[in-house]
Amino acid sequence: MQKSGKQRSPQEIRQQIYAYCAYQERSHQEVRNKLYDLGLYSQDVDETLAILITEGYLNEERFAKAFVGGKFRIKSWGRVKIKHELEARGLTKKCIHAGMLEISDDDYIDTLTRLLQKKSLSLSESDVFKKRDKLGKFAISKGYESELVWKIVEDIVQK
Repeated sequence: MQKSGKQRSPQEIRQQIYAYCAYQERSHQEVRNKLYDLGLYSQDVDETLAILITEGYLNEERFAKAFVGGKFRIKSWGRVKIKHELEARGLTKKCIHAGMLEISDDDYIDTLTRLLQKKSLSLSESDVFKKRDKLGKFAISKGYESELVWKIVEDIVQK
């Protein structure tokens, strides 16, 4: 609930939520939670969400594209991890699919290869099998598909 002692009107809260949405792309669930935190009731929350969507402040497909692009380019997350995170945020399969189109296959493989090469250089493991295992687990934990990971690990770590 609201932390200050003064109750604010739905219009005042809407002005604050406009700034919240304009700052960065948000999912509907994030905005819904924020509105409840600010002290709005269910009917006002639904009405405010409808206004935000109508006025273009909220768009889940746009959010998915921004989220996917950012997590892939900045944090080098794989498709599996990104997809699970979007599902956890309540996005539809259609929005998730549209967002995932932001990652080209060539960029995906290049990023995974670069990530594994960098990690390989940082490992001081002399046993080839242990090194492969560590590299594979690292990439899979970043959300990359295991079949692709093991194929690239095999190319990087030669016997």
